[in-house]
Amino acid sequence: MYYVYLLRSNIKPDQLYVGYTESVEMRLKKHNVGEVQSTKPYRPWVLIYYEAFTSKKDAKQREKYLKTTRGRRTLRLMLQDTLSE
Repeated sequence: MYYVYLLRSNIKPDQLYVGYTESVEMRLKKHNVGEVQSTKPYRPWVLIYYEAFTSKKDAKQREKYLKTTRGRRTLRLMLQDTLSE
């Protein structure tokens, strides 16, 4: 399986990160120990959403979309209760 995931920073709740992986648990650990340069300053991270795909190509396309302005807007609408906490 392939996953597209959304992380939220615990220290800066406005900071969100969208990524793609084959193992959500392992990838979250890498983000939280500082192995991912782009997310290192905002540790720790919490997984707030993910989607599963059987096709790697579909997962990468979804990740690319969610990183666009329209995709971020879609996420904020879908998760408005979660993101308002």
